[in-house]
Amino acid sequence: MIELLTANTPNGKKISIMLEEIKFDYKITKININKDEQFKPHFKKISPFRKTPVIIDHESKQTLFESGAILIYLGEKSGKFYEKKNRTIINQWLMGQMAYVGPMLGQHHQFHHYNQGKSKFGEDRYFKISERIYYELDERLSNSKFLATDNYSIADIATFPWIARHDWHDIGLKRFKSLTRWYEEISKRKAVIRGFDLLNRGEKIPLP
Repeated sequence: MIELLTANTPNGKKISIMLEEIKFDYKITKININKDEQFKPHFKKISPFRKTPVIIDHESKQTLFESGAILIYLGEKSGKFYEKKNRTIINQWLMGQMAYVGPMLGQHHQFHHYNQGKSKFGEDRYFKISERIYYELDERLSNSKFLATDNYSIADIATFPWIARHDWHDIGLKRFKSLTRWYEEISKRKAVIRGFDLLNRGEKIPLP
């Protein structure tokens, strides 16, 4: 049994999607970040940076924080979506999501979606960076079926929930033919549909 401690965020959805894809038995323990539950002492013990998601593998008695590390762990444990022969390139695209795609789109959310009108500099800066990310992903996907290789991997699972907030970004996903093709293909996967609805509230994946 895997226990997933998370809020309903793109980083949390990465893990619920992965767990659905690999068909592991799991349960969700909701962490209400709007009530600062991530700052409580018991959560800090398992998440030093006080961030979600975290998993507890009750079979191996291991606890992991950081969504990229969790995806690697689950990929190794299941033997799925993390091919040994392609791990070097999968790791590159996974780390690109962790260090660049997620943080920059996250800042765009803060300035453009949550706090619009408070900082023109912030809004302009992160809009331009986010638009560049769309171009860069689209360019990659014009030459590869999926991000790392022609096989679906944890790099795609990590990136998808961030692009699924395209309606927050106001960049226009449909302008990017290859990125849209990738997005639509992943959106149709049954495990992705189930995992995206992390809290079982009937949440649908936004159309492109």
